[in-house]
Amino acid sequence: MDTDIIAGRNAVIEALRAGVNIDKVFIAKGEQDKTLRHIASAARAAGIVVSDADKRKLDSLHNGVHQGVVAVAAYTEYVSVSDILNIAKERNQKPLIVICDEISDPHNLGAIIRSSHAAGAHGVIIPKHRSAGLTATVAKASSGAVFHIAVAKVPNITSAIKELKAEGVWIYGAMPDGENDLWETDFTDAAALVIGSEDIGISRLVADNCDFKVKIQMSGKLSSLNASVSAALLLYEAVRQRR
Repeated sequence: MDTDIIAGRNAVIEALRAGVNIDKVFIAKGEQDKTLRHIASAARAAGIVVSDADKRKLDSLHNGVHQGVVAVAAYTEYVSVSDILNIAKERNQKPLIVICDEISDPHNLGAIIRSSHAAGAHGVIIPKHRSAGLTATVAKASSGAVFHIAVAKVPNITSAIKELKAEGVWIYGAMPDGENDLWETDFTDAAALVIGSEDIGISRLVADNCDFKVKIQMSGKLSSLNASVSAALLLYEAVRQRR
């Protein structure tokens, strides 16, 4: 059993009462039990995502008695977008931030967090919904980098982008059809690098809010790279230019 899994009604209720940092609560689909409804209500009130799940999903999360509810705890505390900006200020550096637009594969998210930390980025931003969180799998895939870099979980990526823009941060989206070549794009100013999901890339609304749409030149027959590889390329081009 993963150490970030909390299963059973009493266990989840006590975790919520204790203020345990929980990423998501899964509750049996169609269940009308009063206790489960109370858990769902308490979780939502705490800003935690609550998802319906069938028995197969719940069993896959916890191979034992779960009583129709399983919570996934985060391995470390989340921060705010302003906290990330303050880290850059404290280092007397222009912000370098990675925004993950619905990266659902925990191995990809972990790899992106690892590259972000290695490149000296000030933080990573992920959405509350349709995204992997800071689970045990992500912590392992990041080789422990989750404990050394600030990660903000926000209700809405577009709103977070607008917050960054208000602080003078330019937004760069990695897109196969981008009009700006990676090697010819200036990353020396305050920058947030947007990496899209594994299946559809950057969502339309997020793309519309990017200041620059950056293309990584591809020589082979494939049209795109793995999300974590794209993140590493953009990060280290920014690092190279800032040296």
